[in-house]
Amino acid sequence: MKLETLGRHVLVEFYNCNEEILKNPILIKECMNEAAKIANATIVETVFHHFNPYGVSGVVIISESHLAIHTWPEYGYAAVDIFTCGNKIDPWIAFKFLEDIFKSVRSESIELPRGMVDKIRNYSKKELGKITFKPEFQ
Repeated sequence: MKLETLGRHVLVEFYNCNEEILKNPILIKECMNEAAKIANATIVETVFHHFNPYGVSGVVIISESHLAIHTWPEYGYAAVDIFTCGNKIDPWIAFKFLEDIFKSVRSESIELPRGMVDKIRNYSKKELGKITFKPEFQ
């Protein structure tokens, strides 16, 4: 039986990455936007911040949720969240793109189901119709 969810949340640890890439806020923003696009996401807005002397944090808001990153170039490390809703996006495509572009020697990841439909229905205090990522409003 397939677990029915509203979304998928992939948490990623990228190790031994290219430090020059991780400290470049313009390149990080471009890479995160491209990861969203190739995963078939719809970009709504992006916000990135460059820390002094280095390190970048940012988020790409997508119609289907978000991609977020925090880099520690001095350690060659980046933490990335890829949270997607619906079934038109594969977060693992974004993961693979970022792993390659950051030249990560090692990565660890886990996928968490988000918005488990059976729990939403069981814990709700009201009668619910079909539960989907983009409900149809009447």
